Amino acid sequence: MNQLVEKIEELKREKGVAVLAHYYVRDEVQEIADHVGDSFFLAEMSTKIDEQKILLCGVSFMLESVKILSPDKTVIIPEPSADCPMAHMASVGDILKMREKYSDLAVVCYVNSTAEIKSNSDVCVTSTNALKIVSALPNKQIYFIPDKNLGMFVAAQCPDKEFFYSDGHCYVHSELTSGMLLSAKKEHPKAKVLVHPESKPEIIALADYTGSTSGIIKMAGEFEEDEFIIGTESGIMYELKKHYPGKTFYSAGKEQVCEDMKSITLEKIYDALKNETNTVELPDEIIKKAKTSLTRMLEMS
Repeated sequence: MNQLVEKIEELKREKGVAVLAHYYVRDEVQEIADHVGDSFFLAEMSTKIDEQKILLCGVSFMLESVKILSPDKTVIIPEPSADCPMAHMASVGDILKMREKYSDLAVVCYVNSTAEIKSNSDVCVTSTNALKIVSALPNKQIYFIPDKNLGMFVAAQCPDKEFFYSDGHCYVHSELTSGMLLSAKKEHPKAKVLVHPESKPEIIALADYTGSTSGIIKMAGEFEEDEFIIGTESGIMYELKKHYPGKTFYSAGKEQVCEDMKSITLEKIYDALKNETNTVELPDEIIKKAKTSLTRMLEMS
């Protein structure tokens, strides 16, 4: 254990801080985290842990979600500029217009959205539970925001519902093309293809499994094959290799990197723990309204 990691561990104990991290952050950041998981896991875990201070290694919407679900806890930001462009690809104005236009509409917002969008939605979802929740909704009209690709993935499995979308997307997953994936499949013909539902429909059509980051990790263990082509952000490779050291994992044509996730470093974590100067602050009204959609998600999951 290097000196910086020792200092981080000492500060965690001294200040009673739980460190949570998403699968997409750097390997060394995942290594020092107390809990590592996808968006759904992190949101749920924040409500279960005893610590009153949480440092979350992820992008802004994840930190906001933790604050919304645990408003009395201090949520420490390791990198204030770490954001998710897709979280801003939906608007309250569009939501209001859709509500006026359709009488049986449920506004379903992907967790990758701002607190303001969550506060104007009926229910929040993650890639882990989106299909289950949308299927259970009594509404026949679904406005799925902001990720159009995930929305279309869910829609394909809910033929009894009418879907509408905002034009949001994850730039990391959208950069993966069918040509890249076909080249990877040609190079590794025995490998199973595991992709994230934020991918384009043509990518999903080529996959052996489509699911959340936690789902991909689980399926890599359930398949008998020892080779896998992975179609999601490169940070997942750390957990895959840790869980299955006897298996081989290839990137789906190119290394997929979220620069915002990778901007979180051990040095920034140490500074954030030491100074506690950057914390998540949200208006009480936003917390109250947004908590409704997030709590409903947890209940329906």
